Amino acid sequence: MNEVRRKLAGELYAQNKKHDDALADRLLRFRSVDPPVAELLGVLVRARNARHILEIGTSSGYSTIWLADAAEQTDGSVLTVDTDGERTEFARKNLENAGVLDRVTLRTQDAALALSSSHSGHWEFIFLDAERPEYPKYLPDLVRTLAPHGVLAIDNVLSHENELVEFTRMIEAEPNFTQTVVAIGAGLRVAVKS
Repeated sequence: MNEVRRKLAGELYAQNKKHDDALADRLLRFRSVDPPVAELLGVLVRARNARHILEIGTSSGYSTIWLADAAEQTDGSVLTVDTDGERTEFARKNLENAGVLDRVTLRTQDAALALSSSHSGHWEFIFLDAERPEYPKYLPDLVRTLAPHGVLAIDNVLSHENELVEFTRMIEAEPNFTQTVVAIGAGLRVAVKS
């Protein structure tokens, strides 16, 4: 990531953190991934040379900037979905400011619909950072729509381990994945489809 874009992303992260620190209701917070997680997402997209990238949970677009920056190098594109229309428009402005909007399609859409309407094996990289109680119902379509050797990255697996007990049991039993949990930020599960 070039220094201008890195600076802009850093400023957005700092604004998001200040905003979040002032709010008790977690649903009103942006809840951006930590910077080391965002950087790792960009590295993973590049390592996979992913061209078809799905982000579930846009929020302010902070992580989307990192995904789209990587997509520039892979000649790829990002579809990012969020259920909050105001957040989608806020993210659109942030992505435009970062100069990556041409690499991103933003949708105000339920993740289950985005996944169920995706072709089998289409996504080479999926980043899942949304409402955790929904994850178990997403899993069949996450597996179905992920391309062979595709990467699935899931945030908050250590910080919210108690909310992910069922999902963790399900994904760890999934025979199509080789996976590990990386202890950075809130904990990132990285699964590669065989």
